[in-house]
Amino acid sequence: MSKVEFKQLSPADFFYRNRELAGFDSPVKSLYTAFREIIENSFDGAEIGGINPDIFVSFKQRSEDVFTIFISDNGIGIPGDKVPKALAKLLFGGKYVERQSRGHFGLGASMTVLYSQITTNLPTRVLSCSRGSDVIDEYHLMINIQRNEPIIHYHGQIPNKKKWHGVAVEVNIEGDYRRAHTKILDYIESTAMVAPYANITFIDAYGILYKFNKVIDEVPKLGEAVLPHPRGIDTEKMLRLIRIARQKTMRKFLQSNFQRVGVKTAQSFLKFVNINPEKAPNKLNHEEIVRCVKGMNTFEDFLSPETKCLSPIGEEVLTAGIQKELEPDFITTVTRKPQAYSGHPFIVEVAMAFGGNIIERSSEPTLYRFANRIPLLYDQYADVCAKIIRTFNWRMYKVHDNSKLAIITHIASTKVPYRTAGKESISDREELEREVRLAMQVCARKLRVYLSRVEREERSKIRISIFEKYMPYIAQFATKLSGKKEVPSLDFVYENK
Repeated sequence: MSKVEFKQLSPADFFYRNRELAGFDSPVKSLYTAFREIIENSFDGAEIGGINPDIFVSFKQRSEDVFTIFISDNGIGIPGDKVPKALAKLLFGGKYVERQSRGHFGLGASMTVLYSQITTNLPTRVLSCSRGSDVIDEYHLMINIQRNEPIIHYHGQIPNKKKWHGVAVEVNIEGDYRRAHTKILDYIESTAMVAPYANITFIDAYGILYKFNKVIDEVPKLGEAVLPHPRGIDTEKMLRLIRIARQKTMRKFLQSNFQRVGVKTAQSFLKFVNINPEKAPNKLNHEEIVRCVKGMNTFEDFLSPETKCLSPIGEEVLTAGIQKELEPDFITTVTRKPQAYSGHPFIVEVAMAFGGNIIERSSEPTLYRFANRIPLLYDQYADVCAKIIRTFNWRMYKVHDNSKLAIITHIASTKVPYRTAGKESISDREELEREVRLAMQVCARKLRVYLSRVEREERSKIRISIFEKYMPYIAQFATKLSGKKEVPSLDFVYENK
């Protein structure tokens, strides 16, 4: 009987073997995902510093099936000594806090470097400069897959004569650009819609230049990092908090480690789970810890989660972006009040646009989905927003031609409930589904008012055209009846119609 060999995989080795979990599952999807992960970091790098993003993207064909992606930004940059781990070590980053951001998994650009390495065996070139630095750090990076550590092939410093700050990444990816081109362009166009405060320059692999200029200067305020909410805690998280706790009583522990828990709430909760408020956290036994965690999910007197960690787009910014990209005849937007699921706060924003330059792609409404300002372009059918649209009673709101309707949905949350690690579709959580549906109903009612007014105006135009057609005959008949010889002029009718 042969022996079973047990081995431990590093995060890099795991995703090397299971790259499809991170969205690298085909030549088309891989090229798109690589581009998306880098540009999302670029937007975050600018918005964190309150800077209007100025993003440059270019694709160049290196060989038959290998393309060079170059993306640069004007963000806050990455400190020189942090660049190797930030971009060549999986599950390493600065987003592991309770705050809304575009990414959470710590894969992002690192996974792109890994995929580039295993398909082209070429290092990734990175330029980075923090604000105020006199030098630009240049790295050529690869990853030690078995150890999940960066391999530095080259490190040098360039004088920063133009006072540039930000990050530039040049990576070589094996992919199918011909088929991925549409998705990449859709992503940039959609991003320009929800980020009208950004300049985006895109040169595609065919040499065509696309320019998306900002129309407003206001950069949405970044959410603040907050403590976890009690309802978002599991047993493992509780054990971790207890291990590092410095508080000597459970009452103080709850107040110091969870958001919106005051003296009265802590006392009331500990009475609810039958735990002594003066007992030290590290003295709790296993049964008490489990009872405490279960009680957090059933105790009804916890206040709703903090929302200062969220950064919605805002109705004004969303309206400006839609007007710039779609130029519709009608726009309405709504931002719902903050809600929560499993202790995670979220805000739903929905906009509806009708007519104008909206591209009629099918008999169904055109759906633009966003989560934390990220366009979601794949797996639309599985998304909760698409499910709601399919079951929505459009005739009730006088929408008879869905092809002229565009619906924009945005979900801002510290933890968006994605269906998969690819972050392309959102699961149909009950709380989320209810808020999206209510927001759509609010927008649809405003759209109905607009369509009713358009319908009245159309009927009025039809009546006027009928009057114009028969008015000369009526005038002639009236002239004969009155016995007059000259038919009166009808100019005053046409002048005042």
